[in-house]
Amino acid sequence: MRTRVLAARRALPAQIHAERAEALAEHAVALAAGVDGPVCAYLPFGTEPGSPVLLERLAAAGHEVLLPVVPAGGGPMDWARFATTTDTAATAIGIREPTGQRLGPDTIARAALVLLPALAVDRAGTRLGRGRGHYDRSLPLAAPDTLLVAVVNDDELLAELPAEPHDRPVGAALLPECGVVRLRNRS
Repeated sequence: MRTRVLAARRALPAQIHAERAEALAEHAVALAAGVDGPVCAYLPFGTEPGSPVLLERLAAAGHEVLLPVVPAGGGPMDWARFATTTDTAATAIGIREPTGQRLGPDTIARAALVLLPALAVDRAGTRLGRGRGHYDRSLPLAAPDTLLVAVVNDDELLAELPAEPHDRPVGAALLPECGVVRLRNRS
């Protein structure tokens, strides 16, 4: 499944990716308008849906935007405030992270909204990540009522995915064409 999704993303023309990123930014700002509190997000890399524009627009709308920092030795991710994309640096695993002050792994508990990278998500809220478990170790620290949203392309919202006992279901998918789609959560 991961191989198939990554191949489809690589085959997507740059113009289509850019148009979808613009649509995701608009939908994300509209979704965040209804929440009171920080927004945890991520800086897309490679073929991941979205772009830094999404983060910039959330910040311009007055939201405190927090980005993950992957720990060197495992464990839950740390968080840092997003200011601009120039305040990021490349890591050894190929992603960009904020260079600002680390706020601690439990910072996710303050978030009102968490936008998650995903390769796919199903109608029951099962999220397929890249398989390294960074979010699996971090999401248990989020407050139970925090809205968890998988950011995927429209064709990556599937009928069913296999779920593991450690998976925390997400409550919605953010899609370029359909916008926010609420999911039937198993929890």
